[in-house]
Amino acid sequence: MVKPVESVMEYITQRGTVLAAKVCSYQDILDHLNLTRGNEVFTSTRPVLDHTHPTVLYLDVHLYAILAVIEKSQTFVPFIWVQLNWKNERIGWNPSEFCEISRVSVHKDMLWTPDLFIYEMTEKDAYPPSPYLYVSHDGVISKEDATKVISTCKMDIHKFPFDTQKCSITFSSAIHTVADIKLVPFSNSSRATQASREVMQTQGEWEFLDMTISSGKLIFEGREWDKISYTITMKRRPLLHITNFLVPILFFLCLDLASFLISDKRGEKLGFKVTVLLAISVLLLILNDILPSMSNRTPLIATYCIVIFAFLLLSLFETIIVTHLIERDSEHQEGDLNHPTSHTHDPEEDTRCGCSVFTVADKETPSEPTPAEEEVIGAVRTQGESGLLLLILDDLRAVERTLALLANSRSKSETGYWITLARRINTVYFTIYLTSVILFMTFICKEWLS
Repeated sequence: MVKPVESVMEYITQRGTVLAAKVCSYQDILDHLNLTRGNEVFTSTRPVLDHTHPTVLYLDVHLYAILAVIEKSQTFVPFIWVQLNWKNERIGWNPSEFCEISRVSVHKDMLWTPDLFIYEMTEKDAYPPSPYLYVSHDGVISKEDATKVISTCKMDIHKFPFDTQKCSITFSSAIHTVADIKLVPFSNSSRATQASREVMQTQGEWEFLDMTISSGKLIFEGREWDKISYTITMKRRPLLHITNFLVPILFFLCLDLASFLISDKRGEKLGFKVTVLLAISVLLLILNDILPSMSNRTPLIATYCIVIFAFLLLSLFETIIVTHLIERDSEHQEGDLNHPTSHTHDPEEDTRCGCSVFTVADKETPSEPTPAEEEVIGAVRTQGESGLLLLILDDLRAVERTLALLANSRSKSETGYWITLARRINTVYFTIYLTSVILFMTFICKEWLS
């Protein structure tokens, strides 16, 4: 029968062994590794035992949010999570000797870190990076950090606001060439895309489609650097621009078409078209603040606005011409009222002349004799020749009245000519205008949605 052991020391003595006390603190691991700040052994040089082989860096990037896409300045602002792993060949310990501690966190100033940077970054992140690194027992160093990247991106806004943009974020070392650092993507494109969709916080106006990873070399002055590019593909949600910009311009175009129903004899039609034209001008000023000043191809939305503006401008010119023709006809009517050419006719005049050509003025009244005529009549009467000269005088008056009637009938025929011409111009222009608008809208929609 085994006796109970009274104490641990007695048990150890009985077994003839000595139990060594185990170290169970992170600081003991740091002391074991001789990791202290300012230790140039770990911070000054690349952590390899043989300089002939490079340090392999495993890079992984996840997209957390699309903060802004500024077309005017060609700027892309994503919020990304960057994870970087590499092996430090000078570090390692046995976890069983340190209470199974296999991972510790240290300050980044204690170890060498790669000098990676982003080619497209134009401004430094205002938030400081994480100051700590994870060190594993096998010497693998892990660095994780969240970064707001303010980068440049060459955008194609030809199909704005139905466009799809591709912006790249390229990582490379600043001074270490391919002989020193080799960059390897930790995840493939499909895995990075799926991980980004799972952690995506906000997209705003843009819809994230996928992330493509590609590796390559940067060659400059005979030197080569490894680089990894993460190309983010995103599609714009056009609802805001449709409701705030495209639809109002289309409404103005419809109003201009409807203005052809307004009477041309009034001045309201001309004022209405000028008001619509000014409204389009205000929207063009708003568009100028959105689109960049330089682009490889003219944006379709700019073509859309300019052509509609041209339609409205031509419509305004047509209204001015039609109004001018109508006003010209009105001036003829006012002139006929102010200068009448018809007179009251004395029926007794017709009995004195046998010529049929003078019967046209049978309803006209003879005009008052002039002083010269009165003198002739007086001379004839005094001489006793009462018949012959009076007949000649009456014939001359009949010829004068006939010419006046012909001029009056011609003026009446010309009175409605300009109104008829204006109506024909209005009809022909409206037909051409409506046909052009339908063809243009079909073309622009086909280009946008192709």
